[in-house]
Amino acid sequence: MENNFGIYIHIPFCVKKCNYCDFISFCNKDSFIEEYINSLKKEIDNFDFSNKIVTTIYIGGGTPSYINEKHIVEILKLLKEKIKINKIKWEDIEITIEVNPGTVNKEKLGTYKKIGINRLSIGLQTTSNKLLKEIGRIHTYEEFLETYNEARNIGFENINVDLIIALPNQKIEDIKESLEQIIKLNPEHISVYSLIIEEGTVFYKLLEENKIKLPSDEDERNMYWYVKDFLELNGYNHYEISNFSKENRKSKHNLNCWNQEEYVGFGINAHSYIDKIRFCNIDNLEEYIKNIKEGNLEKNRIIEEKQSKENEEKEFMMLGFRKIEGVDIFKFKEKFCENPLFLFRKELNKLVEEGLIEVDLNNIKLTNKGLDLANIVFEEFV
Repeated sequence: MENNFGIYIHIPFCVKKCNYCDFISFCNKDSFIEEYINSLKKEIDNFDFSNKIVTTIYIGGGTPSYINEKHIVEILKLLKEKIKINKIKWEDIEITIEVNPGTVNKEKLGTYKKIGINRLSIGLQTTSNKLLKEIGRIHTYEEFLETYNEARNIGFENINVDLIIALPNQKIEDIKESLEQIIKLNPEHISVYSLIIEEGTVFYKLLEENKIKLPSDEDERNMYWYVKDFLELNGYNHYEISNFSKENRKSKHNLNCWNQEEYVGFGINAHSYIDKIRFCNIDNLEEYIKNIKEGNLEKNRIIEEKQSKENEEKEFMMLGFRKIEGVDIFKFKEKFCENPLFLFRKELNKLVEEGLIEVDLNNIKLTNKGLDLANIVFEEFV
């Protein structure tokens, strides 16, 4: 059986680190950009793409749109050459780049379009300029609008907008305002994430010092359900816990991950899943470059897990529950030659009794209560 294969490219440079960000990114290492891109290209060139059917390429960060567009062109030209025997035409591959307002202009967006990028993911987070400033974003809502409209004028027909809920000082009225403004623009996809305070971030320190106050768990859940109801009423399909899309505009790259398809990550801290092995690259920028310069690419890789069949099956369940349609029973049987209803009867019976999941002829999925308590469901399959 032929499977989809995804590519992830990590660009770890930013203008400024946002107050909530715990991704591996740097706002003071621009002098490394050239060397990093050269190392990234060597890593890509060293990978064997034969027998891989590449269906998606995702360029994330950091802020990929911060660096000179010539580097993005170099990376994609190399990939195009490396996968030229691909069964999927270049123009049919979903190629996404994350962009932030304030880091792109007409020329840059035009270059992206010309090289084959056909999907933009724009980091907005909120339409409130006050909140944007408080969370450490470098742009205003007006600058986001400028970027969005420029992208439309250039011809981008598949745009995702990122929003965050449960920010410090955020009220349900702020969420309502953001959603009303965004749906006027009619993006094809909207991602809505609840803020999670991670160690090492500015917000973590401020929370420890009692300098910020977060919405209560109840308020956060009210915000989530308001978002879900509002977007569904306005023609968006809620297809994954945090993601909503127009017809035929689901993120193929993310769906591949949730369907346990294989992918390779290039760049520091990029994760891969190949041949039932999960591994990632080291997160030290200088060391990553040094190892590649010296031809020691294997020194950059850290094996996280060699999956047993049991672990692979559990993970399939956990990833499946992220999708609103849930775990496809037939696909589980086809992949593992086992029935998940029998294999996980103990866990599933418990979760059904607790009202967290429901089972029909084709799927096992989260209930509305399960959406609120998804982590409890996931824990059963860790």
